[in-house]
Amino acid sequence: MANKLICFVENFSWVDVKEHMSGIFRAWALTDWETPFAAIVNEQIVGMLFVMKTDYYSLLEIYPWISGIFVAEDYRGHRISEKLIDFANAYAKKNGFDRTYIPSEHVGLYEKYGYRYVKNIVNYGNGKDRLYVKEIK
Repeated sequence: MANKLICFVENFSWVDVKEHMSGIFRAWALTDWETPFAAIVNEQIVGMLFVMKTDYYSLLEIYPWISGIFVAEDYRGHRISEKLIDFANAYAKKNGFDRTYIPSEHVGLYEKYGYRYVKNIVNYGNGKDRLYVKEIK
C-alpha cells in the first residue's frame, strides 16, 4: 500500500506538499500510533490523510494532527474528506485522544466538520496557516 500511496502523492495536484509527503512514505517516518489513511474507490486511491505527532509546524505540544488531507479532483463533492476525517477521529479516540488538530489555509471548510478556529500558526517555510481543533467524543 505504501507504494500506491507514493504514486498517488507523486501524481496529485497539491504541488506544495508532494516532496514532503512522499518523503514520509519513502522513509516510513511514522512511529507508534501515527498512520496514513486512504480512501479507495474501484481499487484506486482517491484521497488520503495522515494522523501524526508532528506536522510542518514547531508546535510539539499540539497533537495528534490530522494532516495532508487531499482528495482527487474527480472525487471532490462526495464527502470523502469528511469520511476520512471521521475515521481518523475514531482512530484517535481509540488511541486515547480527546481532540485532534487540523492545519489549513481554508476558512469555512473544517468548521463544517465540527472544528473550531484556534489561532494562526507559522509553518517551517514561514507561511501562515490556521489551526483548527475538534473535541472528539
